[in-house]
Amino acid sequence: MQTKKAVKAYLIYGKRDRLGAIILVLLIGIIYAQPYLTAKKSEPFPVRETSVLMKAIDTLASRQQKNPLKKFEEGDNDYQYQPSQTKNFTGGELFQFDPNTLPVEGWQKLGLSEKTSRTIDKYRSKGGKFYKPEDIKKIWGMPEGFYERVKDYIVMAPVQNNYQQNRFEKTTYTKPEKKAVVVNINEGDTSAFIALPGIGSKLAARIVNFRDKLGGFYSIDQVGETYGLPDSTFQKIKGFLQLSGSVKKLNVNTATKDELKAHPYIKWNLANAIVEYRNQHGAFKSLEELKNIAVIDEATFEKIVHYLSF
Repeated sequence: MQTKKAVKAYLIYGKRDRLGAIILVLLIGIIYAQPYLTAKKSEPFPVRETSVLMKAIDTLASRQQKNPLKKFEEGDNDYQYQPSQTKNFTGGELFQFDPNTLPVEGWQKLGLSEKTSRTIDKYRSKGGKFYKPEDIKKIWGMPEGFYERVKDYIVMAPVQNNYQQNRFEKTTYTKPEKKAVVVNINEGDTSAFIALPGIGSKLAARIVNFRDKLGGFYSIDQVGETYGLPDSTFQKIKGFLQLSGSVKKLNVNTATKDELKAHPYIKWNLANAIVEYRNQHGAFKSLEELKNIAVIDEATFEKIVHYLSF
């Protein structure tokens, strides 16, 4: 009970405490309000020179100096850019001249500056020529209006233009056609096949690789089975192909599964079937027995029979 009274006495403010708190709040308010109460109302707060506003004002003033504005009439709010009135050349003496032979002094006499006159002379000294009167307008630094003033006084001797007119014409390159030669498909190397029209190094290598895996070609049409060889290309080279020689054969009674499945026409499923049939029925007495194997149809038999023996 005594503890409760002690806590209550500690938390309750007395009259003196409340008065002190009010005075403290008033003092803090006066301190914060003093700058506003003492500042002169007629004078705005100073703006620092490094502020964004001052930079914007300086930029605007700089632009106005570079682009002078002229007001048309008093009280008018529209402004217009006042262009420079400086002349590009001084009025010189007019006389007939050839721009390909006129010296520096002659150009100056016509009213051009010394700098522009020497630019023309430098252009001619490096082989430049004027082929028609209006060509002088192409000179760097040629003042506006000069050509119009002197064009009727230009008298030019004929100048031969040795510049090649077709310099930038597109040159069409025609790839020379290969002179086809007859290739023995079982003996030719990659260079022999490359000599055929439409056959590059990649296709030539594929044909030779396919032939080696087969053990040789028994028909010219087999070349058309080469991976990546378009039929249109094969038909183009078919007339230049010839066949001779024999093919390498596998003995169906002694060849292992690995030897048989390495052949492109036999592969794993046929190799496994042939060996299993041989294990169950004994050695093959003829190649016709291969037709007894369920996975070997007539078309498959006609392809593999050329590469098997017994």
